[in-house]
Amino acid sequence: MPDNRQMITIKGTKDGLTLFINDSCSFDDVMNELNAKLSVYQPNHEEPEVAVTVKLGNRYLNDQQKNQINELISKNNYFSVQTFDSEVVRKNDAISWKEESDVKTVHRIVRSGQVLEITGDLLLIGDVNPGGSVITTGNVFIMGSLLGMAHAGSNGDKNAVIAASYMKPGQLRIADYISRAPDYEAEGVYMECGLIDEQQDKIVIDRLQVLSQKRKDLSGFERRIQNG
Repeated sequence: MPDNRQMITIKGTKDGLTLFINDSCSFDDVMNELNAKLSVYQPNHEEPEVAVTVKLGNRYLNDQQKNQINELISKNNYFSVQTFDSEVVRKNDAISWKEESDVKTVHRIVRSGQVLEITGDLLLIGDVNPGGSVITTGNVFIMGSLLGMAHAGSNGDKNAVIAASYMKPGQLRIADYISRAPDYEAEGVYMECGLIDEQQDKIVIDRLQVLSQKRKDLSGFERRIQNG
């Protein structure tokens, strides 16, 4: 942990340098002390560039302030800022993150010609009729029949999945992958899911049970439902 009595604490790591900034002092004081500390380093152009991670604690920096720190650290071409790490996020970023991580529970039937489009994961308690569409930036979980079109990961998330109690879709889409309606021997299949198989480079239909092995990140889905 950095010494809170100092404004700037610099520690070496196997990945470069970590620079801790005391979040209780003014930005001008930070810049003055940082300039003083960096001035003792003499650049050696024969050595590789050193990556710097800037730890901000509970301090928020705007783009202009980040640029000032970046220019000061990089001015001798010996250090290079790789990332700014802050415990504080902007309100708009927090709202956007919450929308992306939320599970939206919807009770309805998506009929022909209707489009249900949301941000985040969808838990649909109802059916998607032929000609109906559901589109999400996250995963699609349908407690009912999927007979229309489902598009998961619409913002490019290739790890998104589509699952349904009864699956006989007109079309499946995950990110920019598109699958035609599967050739079912019977009327359809129960408790199946669609996901991208990277080796086959296409959407495949598999048993719902495979999700626990192939998409371990979905273990947080139940917690998000309970906290919803």
